[in-house]
Amino acid sequence: MAKSPKVGDPAPDFELEGTSGPFRLAEHRGERVALLFYPGDNTPVCTKQFCSYRDEPEAFDSLEATVLGISGQSVDSHEAFTARHGLTVPLLADTDLAVAKLYGVHQPIVGTRRAVFIVDEQGIVRYRHDHMLSLSFQGVDELKAALDSLPVTA
Repeated sequence: MAKSPKVGDPAPDFELEGTSGPFRLAEHRGERVALLFYPGDNTPVCTKQFCSYRDEPEAFDSLEATVLGISGQSVDSHEAFTARHGLTVPLLADTDLAVAKLYGVHQPIVGTRRAVFIVDEQGIVRYRHDHMLSLSFQGVDELKAALDSLPVTA
C-alpha cells in the first residue's frame, strides 16, 4: 500500500523555519510547490543534488514553482551548508521530523528519505517520487519534466 499522501490527496499543511525565514505551505496556494526531502546537509549525494541546482541557474529558474529542500537539521546547519556550497534553494528545518513523518518519508534509525512532492495551486499532491535508497536524486531536467506533466490550472 502506498504511503500517504498519495497523488490526488490534499498536501498536509506545515510550517517550518528555514534559510529564507518561516515557510507555511498553506500560504502558497495559487502556486506550485516542489518539496525536496533529503537525508542531510553535507552528505555526498545531498551536496551533489543541491549543487546541481545551483550549477544550472537558468534551467532551475524556469521551473515555475517554489522549490524547497527539507531535512532534519537545524536552520544553523542549513545556513552553513548553504554558505559552504553557495546553494540557491531555500532549506527548511524539520528538526523533530514531524513533516517527514506527515509525508511518509521518515524511516526509524535512517531518518528522512529522499523524496519529491509537487503540490499544485489548489494544495493537492500531483506528483510523488520516493528514492528508496536515497542514493540518487532528481535533477533539474527531471523536476521540469514532472512539473510540465501536470495539468494547467486556471
